[in-house]
Amino acid sequence: MKARAEAQRIGHPERVVPVAFLIGMAIGTLLLMLPVSRAGGMAGEGGASFVVALFTATSAICVTGLTVVDTPGFWSPFGHVVILLLAQAGGLGIMTGATLLGLLVTRRMKLSGQLLASAEMRSLDLGDVRHVLRLVVITTFATEAVLALWLALRFWALGHGIADALWQGLFHAVMAFVNAGFSTLPEGLASHPTDFLLLTPLMIGVILGGIGFPVLYELHREWRRPDGWSIHTKLTLWGSVALILVGFFAVLLFEFNNAATIAAHGWGERLLGALFHSVMTRSGGFNSSDTAALGPDSILISSGLMFIGGGSASTAGGIRVTTFLLLGFVVWSEIRGHPDSVAFRRRISPDAQRQALAIVLMSVGVCSIAMLAIVAFVDAPVERVMFEVISGFATVGLSTGLSASMPPAGQLILVLVMYIGRVGTVSLGTAIALKVRNMPYRYPEERPIVG
Repeated sequence: MKARAEAQRIGHPERVVPVAFLIGMAIGTLLLMLPVSRAGGMAGEGGASFVVALFTATSAICVTGLTVVDTPGFWSPFGHVVILLLAQAGGLGIMTGATLLGLLVTRRMKLSGQLLASAEMRSLDLGDVRHVLRLVVITTFATEAVLALWLALRFWALGHGIADALWQGLFHAVMAFVNAGFSTLPEGLASHPTDFLLLTPLMIGVILGGIGFPVLYELHREWRRPDGWSIHTKLTLWGSVALILVGFFAVLLFEFNNAATIAAHGWGERLLGALFHSVMTRSGGFNSSDTAALGPDSILISSGLMFIGGGSASTAGGIRVTTFLLLGFVVWSEIRGHPDSVAFRRRISPDAQRQALAIVLMSVGVCSIAMLAIVAFVDAPVERVMFEVISGFATVGLSTGLSASMPPAGQLILVLVMYIGRVGTVSLGTAIALKVRNMPYRYPEERPIVG
Protein backbone atom coordinates (compact mmCIF):
# COMPACT_ATOMS: atom_id res chain seq x y z
CA MET A 1 0.00 0.00 0.00
CA LYS A 2 2.84 2.38 0.85
CA ALA A 3 4.56 1.78 -2.49
CA ARG A 4 1.25 2.28 -4.33
CA ALA A 5 0.58 5.55 -2.47
CA GLU A 6 4.06 6.78 -3.30
CA ALA A 7 3.55 5.92 -6.96
CA GLN A 8 0.27 7.84 -7.03
CA ARG A 9 1.94 10.82 -5.40
CA ILE A 10 4.80 10.85 -7.91
CA GLY A 11 2.52 10.13 -10.87
CA HIS A 12 4.33 9.01 -13.99
CA PRO A 13 8.01 10.04 -13.55
CA GLU A 14 8.94 8.73 -17.00
CA ARG A 15 6.86 11.59 -18.43
CA VAL A 16 8.77 14.32 -16.60
CA VAL A 17 11.81 14.32 -18.90
CA PRO A 18 9.86 14.50 -22.21
CA VAL A 19 7.66 17.34 -20.98
CA ALA A 20 10.64 19.27 -19.61
CA PHE A 21 12.43 19.02 -22.95
CA LEU A 22 9.32 20.16 -24.84
CA ILE A 23 9.12 23.24 -22.64
CA GLY A 24 12.81 23.93 -23.20
CA MET A 25 12.39 23.55 -26.97
CA ALA A 26 9.47 26.00 -26.96
CA ILE A 27 11.33 28.62 -24.92
CA GLY A 28 14.48 28.23 -27.03
CA THR A 29 12.51 28.56 -30.27
CA LEU A 30 10.85 31.78 -29.13
CA LEU A 31 14.17 33.29 -28.05
CA LEU A 32 15.94 32.36 -31.27
CA MET A 33 13.12 33.85 -33.35
CA LEU A 34 13.78 37.27 -31.81
CA PRO A 35 15.64 39.71 -34.10
CA VAL A 36 18.30 40.18 -31.41
CA SER A 37 19.27 36.50 -31.77
CA ARG A 38 20.19 36.82 -35.43
CA ALA A 39 23.25 38.60 -36.76
CA GLY A 40 21.92 41.70 -38.47
CA GLY A 41 18.43 41.03 -37.17
CA MET A 42 18.23 44.36 -35.35
CA ALA A 43 19.33 46.11 -38.56
CA GLY A 44 16.16 45.10 -40.38
CA GLU A 45 16.77 41.50 -41.43
CA GLY A 46 14.43 40.23 -38.73
CA GLY A 47 14.72 37.07 -36.67
CA ALA A 48 15.14 33.49 -37.74
CA SER A 49 12.27 31.57 -39.30
CA PHE A 50 10.24 29.22 -37.15
CA VAL A 51 11.76 26.06 -38.66
CA VAL A 52 15.34 27.31 -38.30
CA ALA A 53 14.74 28.45 -34.71
CA LEU A 54 12.95 25.21 -33.79
CA PHE A 55 15.64 23.05 -35.37
CA THR A 56 18.46 24.93 -33.64
CA ALA A 57 16.70 25.02 -30.27
CA THR A 58 15.95 21.29 -30.45
CA SER A 59 19.50 20.50 -31.51
CA ALA A 60 20.86 22.58 -28.63
CA ILE A 61 18.68 21.37 -25.77
CA CYS A 62 18.88 17.77 -27.02
CA VAL A 63 22.69 18.31 -27.13
CA THR A 64 22.87 17.15 -30.72
CA GLY A 65 24.79 19.78 -32.67
CA LEU A 66 23.14 19.43 -36.07
CA THR A 67 22.67 22.79 -37.79
CA VAL A 68 20.80 24.13 -40.80
CA VAL A 69 22.55 27.53 -40.79
CA ASP A 70 26.10 28.72 -40.21
CA THR A 71 26.28 29.03 -36.41
CA PRO A 72 28.98 31.74 -36.13
CA GLY A 73 27.69 33.76 -39.07
CA PHE A 74 23.91 33.47 -38.73
CA TRP A 75 23.45 33.93 -34.99
CA SER A 76 24.37 37.03 -32.99
CA PRO A 77 26.30 36.92 -29.69
CA PHE A 78 22.92 36.84 -27.93
CA GLY A 79 21.89 33.87 -30.07
CA HIS A 80 25.14 32.11 -29.19
CA VAL A 81 24.42 32.65 -25.49
CA VAL A 82 20.92 31.19 -25.94
CA ILE A 83 22.38 28.12 -27.68
CA LEU A 84 24.96 27.74 -24.89
CA LEU A 85 22.34 27.96 -22.14
CA LEU A 86 20.04 25.51 -23.91
CA ALA A 87 22.85 22.99 -24.31
CA GLN A 88 23.94 23.42 -20.70
CA ALA A 89 20.38 23.00 -19.44
CA GLY A 90 19.83 20.00 -21.67
CA GLY A 91 23.08 18.33 -20.68
CA LEU A 92 22.73 18.98 -16.97
CA GLY A 93 19.06 18.04 -17.04
CA ILE A 94 19.83 14.78 -18.78
CA MET A 95 22.41 13.79 -16.18
CA THR A 96 20.31 14.75 -13.17
CA GLY A 97 17.08 13.46 -14.71
CA ALA A 98 18.54 10.12 -15.72
CA THR A 99 20.23 9.73 -12.34
CA LEU A 100 17.07 10.57 -10.40
CA LEU A 101 14.93 8.27 -12.53
CA GLY A 102 17.45 5.52 -11.96
CA LEU A 103 17.25 6.16 -8.23
CA LEU A 104 13.46 6.13 -8.39
CA VAL A 105 13.48 2.74 -10.08
CA THR A 106 15.71 1.36 -7.36
CA ARG A 107 13.67 2.90 -4.55
CA ARG A 108 10.56 1.12 -5.78
CA MET A 109 12.18 -2.27 -5.29
CA LYS A 110 11.60 -4.36 -2.22
CA LEU A 111 14.15 -3.90 0.56
CA SER A 112 16.00 -7.09 -0.39
CA GLY A 113 16.14 -6.08 -4.03
CA GLN A 114 17.26 -2.56 -3.12
CA LEU A 115 20.11 -3.89 -1.01
CA LEU A 116 21.19 -6.22 -3.82
CA ALA A 117 21.09 -3.38 -6.34
CA SER A 118 23.07 -1.14 -4.01
CA ALA A 119 25.71 -3.82 -3.53
CA GLU A 120 25.87 -4.48 -7.27
CA MET A 121 25.96 -0.86 -8.47
CA ARG A 122 28.05 0.75 -5.73
CA SER A 123 28.00 3.88 -7.85
CA LEU A 124 25.27 6.02 -6.31
CA ASP A 125 24.33 6.96 -2.79
CA LEU A 126 20.78 5.66 -2.84
CA GLY A 127 19.94 7.19 0.51
CA ASP A 128 20.50 10.88 -0.29
CA VAL A 129 19.04 12.29 -3.50
CA ARG A 130 20.22 15.81 -2.70
CA HIS A 131 23.75 14.50 -2.23
CA VAL A 132 23.61 12.84 -5.65
CA LEU A 133 22.29 15.98 -7.34
CA ARG A 134 24.96 18.10 -5.68
CA LEU A 135 27.68 15.78 -6.94
CA VAL A 136 26.28 15.86 -10.48
CA VAL A 137 26.28 19.67 -10.54
CA ILE A 138 29.74 19.98 -8.99
CA THR A 139 31.20 17.41 -11.37
CA THR A 140 29.67 19.15 -14.39
CA PHE A 141 30.77 22.69 -13.57
CA ALA A 142 34.21 21.71 -12.26
CA THR A 143 35.00 19.71 -15.39
CA GLU A 144 33.74 22.47 -17.67
CA ALA A 145 35.76 25.08 -15.76
CA VAL A 146 39.02 23.16 -16.17
CA LEU A 147 38.35 22.55 -19.86
CA ALA A 148 37.37 26.20 -20.40
CA LEU A 149 40.62 27.42 -18.86
CA TRP A 150 42.71 25.03 -20.96
CA LEU A 151 40.90 25.97 -24.16
CA ALA A 152 40.96 29.70 -23.40
CA LEU A 153 44.73 29.61 -22.95
CA ARG A 154 45.07 27.75 -26.23
CA PHE A 155 42.82 30.17 -28.13
CA TRP A 156 44.80 33.07 -26.65
CA ALA A 157 48.04 31.46 -27.84
CA LEU A 158 46.49 31.12 -31.31
CA GLY A 159 46.00 34.88 -31.53
CA HIS A 160 42.51 35.46 -30.14
CA GLY A 161 41.96 38.45 -27.88
CA ILE A 162 41.58 37.77 -24.17
CA ALA A 163 37.81 38.31 -24.14
CA ASP A 164 37.24 36.22 -27.27
CA ALA A 165 39.59 33.49 -26.02
CA LEU A 166 37.65 33.25 -22.75
CA TRP A 167 34.32 33.10 -24.58
CA GLN A 168 35.51 30.52 -27.11
CA GLY A 169 37.03 28.46 -24.31
CA LEU A 170 33.82 28.51 -22.26
CA PHE A 171 31.56 27.79 -25.23
CA HIS A 172 33.57 24.85 -26.53
CA ALA A 173 34.17 23.44 -23.04
CA VAL A 174 30.44 23.27 -22.36
CA MET A 175 29.72 21.86 -25.81
CA ALA A 176 32.38 19.19 -25.33
CA PHE A 177 31.21 18.00 -21.91
CA VAL A 178 27.51 17.97 -22.81
CA ASN A 179 28.38 16.32 -26.15
CA ALA A 180 26.61 19.03 -28.18
CA GLY A 181 29.14 19.83 -30.92
CA PHE A 182 28.23 23.45 -31.73
CA SER A 183 31.14 25.74 -32.61
CA THR A 184 31.34 29.53 -32.89
CA LEU A 185 34.65 29.49 -34.78
CA PRO A 186 34.28 30.92 -38.33
CA GLU A 187 35.32 27.62 -39.95
CA GLY A 188 34.71 25.39 -36.95
CA LEU A 189 37.45 23.07 -35.82
CA ALA A 190 38.26 22.33 -39.46
CA SER A 191 40.51 25.38 -39.27
CA HIS A 192 42.65 23.57 -36.67
CA PRO A 193 42.76 19.94 -37.87
CA THR A 194 46.27 19.26 -36.56
CA ASP A 195 46.22 21.24 -33.30
CA PHE A 196 46.88 18.58 -30.66
CA LEU A 197 46.60 21.05 -27.76
CA LEU A 198 43.16 22.18 -28.94
CA LEU A 199 41.63 18.87 -29.99
CA THR A 200 42.84 16.90 -26.94
CA PRO A 201 40.79 18.75 -24.27
CA LEU A 202 37.74 18.51 -26.51
CA MET A 203 38.17 14.74 -26.73
CA ILE A 204 38.64 14.51 -22.96
CA GLY A 205 35.47 16.52 -22.37
CA VAL A 206 33.43 14.38 -24.77
CA ILE A 207 34.67 11.15 -23.18
CA LEU A 208 34.02 12.33 -19.61
CA GLY A 209 30.55 13.57 -20.45
CA GLY A 210 29.78 10.48 -22.48
CA ILE A 211 30.60 7.75 -19.97
CA GLY A 212 27.96 8.89 -17.49
CA PHE A 213 27.83 10.25 -13.97
CA PRO A 214 27.36 6.87 -12.23
CA VAL A 215 30.64 5.69 -13.75
CA LEU A 216 32.46 8.93 -12.84
CA TYR A 217 31.15 8.68 -9.29
CA GLU A 218 32.23 5.08 -8.90
CA LEU A 219 35.66 5.80 -10.36
CA HIS A 220 36.04 8.64 -7.87
CA ARG A 221 35.17 6.35 -4.98
CA GLU A 222 36.92 3.15 -6.02
CA TRP A 223 39.56 4.02 -8.61
CA ARG A 224 42.11 1.95 -6.69
CA ARG A 225 39.93 -1.19 -6.81
CA PRO A 226 39.07 -1.97 -10.44
CA ASP A 227 38.18 -5.54 -9.44
CA GLY A 228 35.41 -4.12 -7.28
CA TRP A 229 33.81 -2.01 -10.00
CA SER A 230 30.20 -2.74 -10.82
CA ILE A 231 29.29 -4.52 -14.04
CA HIS A 232 27.81 -1.26 -15.35
CA THR A 233 31.12 0.56 -14.94
CA LYS A 234 33.09 -2.28 -16.49
CA LEU A 235 30.78 -2.54 -19.48
CA THR A 236 30.79 1.22 -20.03
CA LEU A 237 34.55 1.73 -19.69
CA TRP A 238 35.84 -1.29 -21.59
CA GLY A 239 33.08 -0.98 -24.17
CA SER A 240 33.86 2.69 -24.79
CA VAL A 241 37.58 1.99 -25.14
CA ALA A 242 36.92 -0.86 -27.57
CA LEU A 243 34.54 1.20 -29.71
CA ILE A 244 36.93 4.16 -29.84
CA LEU A 245 39.72 1.85 -30.98
CA VAL A 246 37.48 0.23 -33.61
CA GLY A 247 36.53 3.63 -34.97
CA PHE A 248 40.13 4.85 -34.88
CA PHE A 249 41.56 1.94 -36.87
CA ALA A 250 38.60 1.90 -39.28
CA VAL A 251 38.86 5.61 -40.12
CA LEU A 252 42.64 5.38 -40.35
CA LEU A 253 42.33 2.49 -42.80
CA PHE A 254 39.50 3.85 -44.93
CA GLU A 255 40.61 7.50 -45.01
CA PHE A 256 44.38 7.06 -45.04
CA ASN A 257 44.65 8.06 -48.71
CA ASN A 258 41.68 10.45 -48.78
CA ALA A 259 43.23 13.90 -49.27
CA ALA A 260 39.88 15.54 -48.52
CA THR A 261 39.91 14.25 -44.93
CA ILE A 262 43.11 13.17 -43.16
CA ALA A 263 45.52 12.26 -45.98
CA ALA A 264 46.55 15.88 -46.51
CA HIS A 265 48.61 15.76 -43.32
CA GLY A 266 51.57 13.81 -41.95
CA TRP A 267 51.52 10.55 -40.03
CA GLY A 268 51.00 12.13 -36.61
CA GLU A 269 48.21 14.38 -37.84
CA ARG A 270 46.50 11.46 -39.56
CA LEU A 271 46.51 9.51 -36.31
CA LEU A 272 45.11 12.54 -34.48
CA GLY A 273 42.41 13.07 -37.10
CA ALA A 274 41.31 9.43 -37.03
CA LEU A 275 41.21 9.37 -33.22
CA PHE A 276 39.30 12.67 -33.05
CA HIS A 277 36.64 11.45 -35.48
CA SER A 278 36.26 8.17 -33.61
CA VAL A 279 35.81 9.93 -30.27
CA MET A 280 33.28 12.33 -31.77
CA THR A 281 31.10 9.43 -32.94
CA ARG A 282 30.56 8.62 -29.26
CA SER A 283 28.17 11.63 -29.40
CA GLY A 284 30.57 14.59 -29.46
CA GLY A 285 29.67 16.03 -32.84
CA PHE A 286 32.77 18.16 -33.50
CA ASN A 287 34.62 17.60 -36.75
CA SER A 288 38.20 18.55 -37.61
CA SER A 289 37.85 17.57 -41.28
CA ASP A 290 35.11 17.62 -43.90
CA THR A 291 32.59 14.97 -42.86
CA ALA A 292 30.91 15.20 -46.25
CA ALA A 293 34.14 13.97 -47.86
CA LEU A 294 34.16 10.68 -45.94
CA GLY A 295 34.03 7.55 -48.07
CA PRO A 296 31.02 5.20 -48.02
CA ASP A 297 32.86 2.69 -45.80
CA SER A 298 33.70 5.37 -43.22
CA ILE A 299 30.10 6.59 -43.38
CA LEU A 300 28.81 3.11 -42.56
CA ILE A 301 31.21 2.39 -39.69
CA SER A 302 30.58 5.87 -38.26
CA SER A 303 26.82 5.30 -38.45
CA GLY A 304 27.17 2.08 -36.47
CA LEU A 305 29.32 3.73 -33.81
CA MET A 306 26.93 6.67 -33.50
CA PHE A 307 23.95 4.34 -33.15
CA ILE A 308 25.62 2.60 -30.20
CA GLY A 309 26.47 5.93 -28.55
CA GLY A 310 27.85 6.49 -25.06
CA GLY A 311 27.17 5.46 -21.49
CA SER A 312 23.86 5.35 -19.66
CA ALA A 313 22.89 8.39 -17.51
CA SER A 314 25.32 10.51 -19.55
CA THR A 315 25.08 13.42 -21.96
CA ALA A 316 25.67 11.04 -24.88
CA GLY A 317 22.93 9.50 -26.99
CA GLY A 318 22.38 6.28 -28.92
CA ILE A 319 21.15 2.99 -27.58
CA ARG A 320 24.06 3.15 -25.10
CA VAL A 321 27.15 1.01 -24.74
CA THR A 322 25.73 -1.16 -21.96
CA THR A 323 22.64 -1.99 -24.03
CA PHE A 324 24.74 -3.03 -27.00
CA LEU A 325 27.15 -5.14 -24.95
CA LEU A 326 24.38 -6.80 -22.94
CA LEU A 327 22.80 -8.06 -26.13
CA GLY A 328 26.23 -9.14 -27.32
CA PHE A 329 26.67 -11.29 -24.22
CA VAL A 330 23.18 -12.70 -24.70
CA VAL A 331 24.00 -13.73 -28.27
CA TRP A 332 27.36 -15.19 -27.22
CA SER A 333 25.73 -17.26 -24.46
CA GLU A 334 23.10 -18.51 -26.90
CA ILE A 335 25.79 -19.53 -29.40
CA ARG A 336 27.62 -21.45 -26.69
CA GLY A 337 24.41 -23.07 -25.50
CA HIS A 338 24.58 -21.62 -21.99
CA PRO A 339 21.24 -21.21 -20.19
CA ASP A 340 22.40 -17.95 -18.51
CA SER A 341 23.90 -14.83 -20.05
CA VAL A 342 27.03 -13.94 -18.12
CA ALA A 343 29.23 -10.83 -18.17
CA PHE A 344 32.30 -10.43 -15.95
CA ARG A 345 31.24 -13.43 -13.88
CA ARG A 346 27.84 -11.92 -13.21
CA ARG A 347 24.57 -13.33 -14.51
CA ILE A 348 22.52 -10.82 -16.51
CA SER A 349 18.93 -10.66 -15.32
CA PRO A 350 16.17 -11.55 -17.83
CA ASP A 351 14.56 -8.16 -17.13
CA ALA A 352 17.69 -6.33 -18.27
CA GLN A 353 17.85 -8.48 -21.39
CA ARG A 354 14.25 -7.71 -22.33
CA GLN A 355 14.71 -4.00 -21.68
CA ALA A 356 17.84 -3.90 -23.86
CA LEU A 357 16.07 -5.76 -26.67
CA ALA A 358 13.06 -3.42 -26.51
CA ILE A 359 15.26 -0.30 -26.68
CA VAL A 360 17.25 -1.61 -29.65
CA LEU A 361 14.23 -2.73 -31.66
CA MET A 362 12.33 0.50 -31.06
CA SER A 363 15.43 2.56 -31.92
CA VAL A 364 15.89 0.66 -35.17
CA GLY A 365 12.22 1.20 -35.94
CA VAL A 366 12.39 4.96 -35.34
CA CYS A 367 15.50 5.36 -37.51
CA SER A 368 14.06 3.20 -40.30
CA ILE A 369 10.78 5.10 -40.44
CA ALA A 370 12.62 8.44 -40.40
CA MET A 371 14.91 7.33 -43.22
CA LEU A 372 11.97 6.26 -45.38
CA ALA A 373 10.24 9.58 -44.73
CA ILE A 374 13.29 11.73 -45.50
CA VAL A 375 14.17 9.84 -48.68
CA ALA A 376 10.96 11.25 -50.15
CA PHE A 377 12.26 14.81 -49.69
CA VAL A 378 15.94 14.58 -50.64
CA ASP A 379 17.97 13.26 -53.54
CA ALA A 380 20.98 11.74 -51.82
CA PRO A 381 22.63 8.34 -51.38
CA VAL A 382 20.87 6.14 -48.84
CA GLU A 383 23.98 5.80 -46.67
CA ARG A 384 24.15 9.58 -46.26
CA VAL A 385 20.48 9.77 -45.32
CA MET A 386 21.09 7.01 -42.80
CA PHE A 387 24.14 8.87 -41.44
CA GLU A 388 22.12 12.06 -40.94
CA VAL A 389 19.17 10.28 -39.30
CA ILE A 390 21.36 8.27 -36.93
CA SER A 391 23.39 11.37 -36.09
CA GLY A 392 20.16 13.11 -35.13
CA PHE A 393 18.69 10.15 -33.25
CA ALA A 394 21.93 9.45 -31.36
CA THR A 395 22.31 13.22 -30.71
CA VAL A 396 25.79 13.22 -32.23
CA GLY A 397 25.68 16.22 -34.55
CA LEU A 398 28.09 15.06 -37.25
CA SER A 399 26.69 15.97 -40.65
CA THR A 400 27.48 15.54 -44.32
CA GLY A 401 25.64 18.80 -45.01
CA LEU A 402 22.36 17.09 -45.78
CA SER A 403 20.44 18.70 -42.91
CA ALA A 404 21.03 22.22 -44.21
CA SER A 405 20.00 21.30 -47.77
CA MET A 406 16.75 19.56 -46.77
CA PRO A 407 13.37 21.21 -47.32
CA PRO A 408 11.55 22.29 -44.14
CA ALA A 409 9.53 19.03 -44.09
CA GLY A 410 12.72 16.97 -43.88
CA GLN A 411 14.14 19.24 -41.19
CA LEU A 412 10.98 18.86 -39.11
CA ILE A 413 11.36 15.08 -39.33
CA LEU A 414 14.89 15.45 -37.98
CA VAL A 415 13.54 17.63 -35.17
CA LEU A 416 11.24 14.80 -34.14
CA VAL A 417 14.07 12.28 -34.47
CA MET A 418 16.37 14.35 -32.25
CA TYR A 419 13.66 14.70 -29.62
CA ILE A 420 12.83 10.99 -29.61
CA GLY A 421 16.50 10.06 -29.57
CA ARG A 422 17.22 12.28 -26.58
CA VAL A 423 14.27 11.52 -24.32
CA GLY A 424 13.14 8.19 -25.75
CA THR A 425 15.76 5.79 -24.41
CA VAL A 426 15.74 7.26 -20.90
CA SER A 427 11.96 7.40 -20.69
CA LEU A 428 11.44 4.02 -22.32
CA GLY A 429 13.97 2.30 -20.10
CA THR A 430 12.50 3.85 -16.97
CA ALA A 431 8.92 3.17 -18.01
CA ILE A 432 9.69 -0.49 -18.64
CA ALA A 433 11.48 -0.83 -15.32
CA LEU A 434 8.71 0.89 -13.38
CA LYS A 435 6.02 -1.30 -14.93
CA VAL A 436 7.71 -4.58 -14.10
CA ARG A 437 5.35 -6.47 -11.78
CA ASN A 438 4.64 -9.98 -10.67
CA MET A 439 1.66 -11.53 -12.46
CA PRO A 440 -0.71 -13.65 -10.37
CA TYR A 441 -0.83 -16.26 -13.14
CA ARG A 442 1.26 -17.65 -16.02
CA TYR A 443 0.06 -19.01 -19.36
CA PRO A 444 1.10 -22.45 -20.61
CA GLU A 445 4.48 -22.47 -22.31
CA GLU A 446 4.94 -23.29 -26.00
CA ARG A 447 8.11 -23.04 -28.06
CA PRO A 448 7.68 -21.68 -31.64
CA ILE A 449 10.17 -22.41 -34.40
CA VAL A 450 12.93 -19.76 -34.38
CA GLY A 451 15.26 -19.15 -37.32
